Amino acid sequence: MKRNKVLMILWVMLSLSGLDPLVAQLDLSYQTPVSEIMALADVTMPPQVLLSYSRDYGVLLYRDQFQSIADVSQAELRLAGLRIKPKSFSSSRLRTVCRLAVLDIVNGQERAVSGLPESPKLAYFTWSPDQRQMAFTHSGENGLELWVLNVETAQVTKLTEDCINGALESPFIWFQDGSALLVKIHPPDRQTLINAAEMVPTGPTVSANDGQKAQNMTFQDLLKNKNDEFNFEQAARSLLVKVELSGKRSAWLDAALYKDMEFSPDGKYVLISNIERPFSYIVPYHRFPLKYTLYDQKAAVVKIILEVPLLEVLPKGNMAERIGMRELAWRADRPASLFWVEALDGGDPEVEAKYRDELFTLDAPFTGKKRSLLKMHGRLAQVLWGTDQLALVYDYWWNTRNQKTYLVRPGQAQGKALKVFDRNYQDHYADPGQFVTHPNQYGRDVLEIQAGSLFLLGDGYSADGVRPFLDKFDAKNFKTIRLWQADGEANLEEIIDFRDVKRGLLLTRIQAKDQYPNLYLRRLDGTPPKALTQFTNPFASISSVKKEIITYKRDDGIDLSGTLYYPIDYEKGKRYPMLMWAYPQEFKDKGTAGQVTSSPHRFVYPYYGSPVFWVTRGYVVLDAAAFPIVGEGSDEPNDSFIGQLVANAKAAIDAVEGMGLIDRRKVAVGGHSYGAFMTANLLTHSDLFAAGIARSGAYNRSLTPFGFQNEERNFWEAQDVYTQMSPFMHAEKMKTPLLLIHGAADNNSGTHTMQSERYFNALKGLGATVRLVLLPHESHGYVARESVLHVLWEQDQWLEKYVKNRVFSE
Repeated sequence: MKRNKVLMILWVMLSLSGLDPLVAQLDLSYQTPVSEIMALADVTMPPQVLLSYSRDYGVLLYRDQFQSIADVSQAELRLAGLRIKPKSFSSSRLRTVCRLAVLDIVNGQERAVSGLPESPKLAYFTWSPDQRQMAFTHSGENGLELWVLNVETAQVTKLTEDCINGALESPFIWFQDGSALLVKIHPPDRQTLINAAEMVPTGPTVSANDGQKAQNMTFQDLLKNKNDEFNFEQAARSLLVKVELSGKRSAWLDAALYKDMEFSPDGKYVLISNIERPFSYIVPYHRFPLKYTLYDQKAAVVKIILEVPLLEVLPKGNMAERIGMRELAWRADRPASLFWVEALDGGDPEVEAKYRDELFTLDAPFTGKKRSLLKMHGRLAQVLWGTDQLALVYDYWWNTRNQKTYLVRPGQAQGKALKVFDRNYQDHYADPGQFVTHPNQYGRDVLEIQAGSLFLLGDGYSADGVRPFLDKFDAKNFKTIRLWQADGEANLEEIIDFRDVKRGLLLTRIQAKDQYPNLYLRRLDGTPPKALTQFTNPFASISSVKKEIITYKRDDGIDLSGTLYYPIDYEKGKRYPMLMWAYPQEFKDKGTAGQVTSSPHRFVYPYYGSPVFWVTRGYVVLDAAAFPIVGEGSDEPNDSFIGQLVANAKAAIDAVEGMGLIDRRKVAVGGHSYGAFMTANLLTHSDLFAAGIARSGAYNRSLTPFGFQNEERNFWEAQDVYTQMSPFMHAEKMKTPLLLIHGAADNNSGTHTMQSERYFNALKGLGATVRLVLLPHESHGYVARESVLHVLWEQDQWLEKYVKNRVFSE
């Protein structure tokens, strides 16, 4: 703290002397924001609740608000899209839990869990099939250990030492009877990793192509050479062992690169996928060759179900898929029946086809012929199994934003499917809701069916507010009856689950602007709901903030909205600076683009990336400002991206200024990722803002030549679009101060750290006012306490200098 004070004094002295401390590189230690922001950023958060399928118990997961920079700075392997701790061979970015408690749903009582290890670092929480136990891992000094919680006694038991391999997907699954777990452990013949920095190369790394078009995204953390291949194999390779609740261990399968594991509902079979060679240097591990093998309970091979080749080449487009079986999984309503889909158009969305996907099933003993259930007009999105007489299948087609819901009868020969819904999935006002499910005898979620009726839980978005609802749906005539709807007047009550259909009992979550979300039991007979949790508001210092949803129009008539926060010290008639935060979204029609999905009653939660902190610093904050980019018919949204972007911003500023709240000369704009890209473009192509904050963005679209965000065309097909949308290409136009922040280890496709580095160098070379802050070891989102607090400090300093205290030239 003494050093921080000295640096702050130096900052003030430099400012008073007329020297700008932001001009040159500074040997700057991590800073902390002012007390008003610190009081909101450094809080203890209430726990996350994991509810059992049986709905009798919940497990409360308590986490530290942040990790430490020491934890984030630990060495890691970056291989095939994975980030792995070389010491423990577990995910290096795994967020862990530090305390557990058991919540009794019936009476709302919380019980502390006993027997936890010292300084717990817990993860991979998985309920047992009977919902009475929960398995999880603890990150010990040298690796992952397997533990089990008995929710009835609230006691834990350690099952293994630090031998669990968490490098590749989930490290364990339960046997169906709940007596044991199938676990990935490190093989005893694992070899020492190669330190590439110490290796003398024996030749170059060579990549080639035989003329096929491999138009892949700009993936990160890919394999680069034979050393990486070796290290990936050593890190991801596991033995499969059976671990009983007594701790007894028995061998199950020899070492391989095991990825996914899933028991059949009756527990007689297990479907396991494993990665095989050849590996790739241009796609991550989930597109490496895969083999799906079916085993019985004694680990004997029943059948090799599917072998997927290396997927370096796919057709172009967001709806492109590989040929052959995909989405292979177990039916939830049958003891042992597999289902999958196959593309009918070769996986190529540019091929004209009446049907795109076909749904198949195959029952045990898996020796018969596959059976077709449905041909779909789009790609499979979801299957909700119910009985042999009723299941629901969803498909979708991104290019038209269309979603269809079909009613099928799996027990009958393929017939005409009944179309239940056919809608634009971005039309929130017309969303019928999600069908209610419940656990069956196998502990798998299936449709809740009562006397031929289903049930729908809806968000209840409308122009009049957010009013979640429960509907009864007749599966014969498709008519609905409203059973309950929130009034939406004083709070926001959302339905978590239709807990008991016969007794008419809902599990809901109630929140208000200053009331932290808590769980309640509500009866449909109208009696007051019963509180199950009593989490308190950790952000009491802003509980009095005024918040409202404002609506306004763009100059072309499109309806827009945003969540407006007034300064804590608001005085009527006074004009304030404003911070606007947004993220562009693409639409295919103007009607859905203008829909409001926010509520003034939603709890005010200033998470690390939120702009809400600045209500304590005398700013009006417009959060989640609508920035729709619309391309109707054959027009693509990005064809007019810049014009629509500026129109959205101008409409927002005009609206808030028209309320008499702001000085429009003192408005800042900010965003993260695609919102950062938006920010740089707004500052480049308009004079609406005093300053901008762009975090972890991409600014040169020629560096993402095979598509970005939802753009399907490649650079060579739409050079004008890529060039026009790239603020890097127009850096000479930048006249507005821009703060660039980026994680030095960004792992998000398209937002390589060099995007900010090269953009900064361009702006600096052209004389723009710009500051680049690189956060050591942080990826696309920031997790270290030191990093987050420093980001808040940087943003506050920038806003104070270039917005609130902006100097106007004569």
